[in-house]
Amino acid sequence: MNQSAVTTTSVSDGVRQALEISLRGVQELLPQDEWVKKLARSEATGQPLRIKLGLDPTAPDIHIGHTVVLNKMRQLQDLGHQVIFLIGDFTSLIGDPSGRNSTRPPLTPEQIKVNAETYYKQASMVLDPAKTEIRYNSEWSEPLGASGMIQLASRYTVARMMERDDFHKRFTTGQSIAVHEFLYPLMQGYDSVALKSDLELGGTDQKFNLLMGRHLQQEYGQEPQCVLTMPLLVGLDGVDKMSKSKNNYIGIAEDANTMFAKVLSISDTLMWDWFTLLSFKSLAEIAALKAEVEGGRNPKDAKVMLAKEITTRFHSAAAADAAEQDFINRSKGGVPDEIPEMSLSGAPLGIGALLKQANLAPSGSEANRLIDGGGVRVDGSVVSDKGLKLAAGTYVVQVGKRKFARVTLA
Repeated sequence: MNQSAVTTTSVSDGVRQALEISLRGVQELLPQDEWVKKLARSEATGQPLRIKLGLDPTAPDIHIGHTVVLNKMRQLQDLGHQVIFLIGDFTSLIGDPSGRNSTRPPLTPEQIKVNAETYYKQASMVLDPAKTEIRYNSEWSEPLGASGMIQLASRYTVARMMERDDFHKRFTTGQSIAVHEFLYPLMQGYDSVALKSDLELGGTDQKFNLLMGRHLQQEYGQEPQCVLTMPLLVGLDGVDKMSKSKNNYIGIAEDANTMFAKVLSISDTLMWDWFTLLSFKSLAEIAALKAEVEGGRNPKDAKVMLAKEITTRFHSAAAADAAEQDFINRSKGGVPDEIPEMSLSGAPLGIGALLKQANLAPSGSEANRLIDGGGVRVDGSVVSDKGLKLAAGTYVVQVGKRKFARVTLA
C-alpha cells in the first residue's frame, strides 16, 4: 500500500478513526494529508463530505468484485458522509478504454437503459438507500453540447493524455486509438466538477480517470477531490481479477446455496484477502481469527464464517443457515431438502436420455462422459453402465455434487 506521509497527532480521535476506516484495504489514498484536512473540516463544521462512485452499466448485473468499492462507500456512509452513486449512462455511450488494448465498442442507449435498471437496486444491497444520492451523468453531460465539449477538451493536453498507460502501450505498438476515447476520462473528470465531490472512489484501473477529476476541478476553480483506489478482487480461480468473462465470479443475485458454495471453493490463502475487502468484521477480529487458524484451527471454520456473512448480506441469515446445511448434505452425499421434480414418459428410459430430458446433461454424449467419469448417481448408487434403462417409478438422480432431480418415469 502506497500512502502519502501524514501526521495525525494534531487531529481528534474521531478524525483519526475515520482515517483508519478510510485506509482499510485500500491501494492508494491521494493525497492523504488533504483527506485528513477534509475530515477535520467536516467534523468542525458538521458538513458531510461528498463522496462519489461512478459505475457504467455495461452489464445487467454486478458481482461481489464490484462490492469491494461499494463496501468502502458504506463504511464512509456510516461515518455520516454523503455518498453519491453515479450511473454513467452518458459515459457508457463512449466506452471506458481503461485497461483495453483495443477500441471498446460503445453500448447502445437501449442496452444502457436495461442494465441501469438493475444497478442501483443491486448496489442498495450494500449501501443504505435512504442515505444515498443517485445521479446520472447525462444530467450535465448532454447539456454541454458541442461548444461545451470543445471548451472542456481545451483544459487537457494530448501529451498528458498519452501518459496514460493503456494509451501509451497501444500507441507504441501501433494499435488504433479512436479520438472519442480521449473524451471518456474528460467526461468522468467533469462528473466530479458537476457534483463538487470531495472524494472519488474506484478500482486501481481507474486511477488516471480519478486524477483527471482533480485536475478539472482545479481548472474550474474548485477545491480538488481526493482519490481512493481499491484493489481489484481476485476471482474464484485465485489468479485473475473477478470477471464474468473469466467465469470466476459470484453474482450478487445468485441463489444463496450457490453463493455459499462458491465462497467455500476459494483457497485458504485467498480467503484472507476476501476477508479484508468484503467482510464487515473489524481488522482486529480478522487478525484474531487468522491467528487462531495459524495456531491450528481448521481454516474451513473461518471460510464458513465468510461464506455465511456474504450470503446473509445478499439474502438473509436464515438463507445462509439453509445454504450451510445444504452444503453439508451435499458433502456427505445427502439429498438437499428441495430439488427439482419432474415427470417423464417413455419407460423404460435409457439413462443418457433421462439425463438430457431432465436438463442434467446438455447432450447424450455429455451424459455418457459424465457416466464414464463416475459422476452420475441414481438413488445414491453410482451408475457405471451407459446402457442402463430405468423402469417406471420415481428416482433421485444426481450429477456431480450439486445437480439433483427427482424424476418420476411413466
